[in-house]
Amino acid sequence: MLVVGELINGMYKAVGKAIEEKDKGVIQKLAKDQRAAGASMLDVNTGPYTKNPKDAMKWLVETIQESCDAPLCLDSTKADVIEEGLKLAKNKAMINSTSSDDEKLEVLVPLALKYNASLIGLAMGKSGIPRDKNERMEHAVKIVTKCQEAGVPMSDLYLDPIVMPVNVAQAQGPEIMESIKEFALLCDPAPKTIVGLSNASQSTKERPLINRIYLVMAIANGLTAAICDPLDKLLMDAAITAELILNKNIYCDSFLEAYRTK
Repeated sequence: MLVVGELINGMYKAVGKAIEEKDKGVIQKLAKDQRAAGASMLDVNTGPYTKNPKDAMKWLVETIQESCDAPLCLDSTKADVIEEGLKLAKNKAMINSTSSDDEKLEVLVPLALKYNASLIGLAMGKSGIPRDKNERMEHAVKIVTKCQEAGVPMSDLYLDPIVMPVNVAQAQGPEIMESIKEFALLCDPAPKTIVGLSNASQSTKERPLINRIYLVMAIANGLTAAICDPLDKLLMDAAITAELILNKNIYCDSFLEAYRTK
């Protein structure tokens, strides 16, 4: 499974302060720690309160790449901020994200092609969070069709069914799991799937436990990537073990360490 480390995000107080004060040490430690814990990519988000997000994105990308070779998932609601990071990315990057809205697709699909980047497609539109798997599928079909028409390989498209907090939208859990399974049936080859895992446990008292079980269940339903906290060792162990049981990794007594080394 592709693990995208979520911790370099300006909404976190320490990261926001580091961006404001240009403190490279904080950012580089987070990058190296997440990579060492098993992150395949690092999400990079300047946060909602940054005064100049384009400059902040440029600084973050340069700072991370000085100390870490991880590919980057460039996270912003503004296409020009994402492109600022794409210009500097040394490895194949990921764009986080487009929705099914025409104005988003018209900008971000060409951007993915221009920079040979992967693209996250949120299964939602202007009307907000989908009510069920059928609405999610409608948005997913639109995103897949646009990407196919533009020539984006399905191996570069990650569909996100939009995880909701279990404490306010408990009935959405089964809808998410079914959506993950059904997204894989949209075309051949199939698009990949991704979730923002921490959304599942937002404002709950048992966040690590909920995240851990949610991820295992999603993997069992075909999930291929997650934006999550790789420093949660039990979470990472659960993901590795789930893929072992699904015969995606070869067993050995030290399979946890073997997977992390790989």
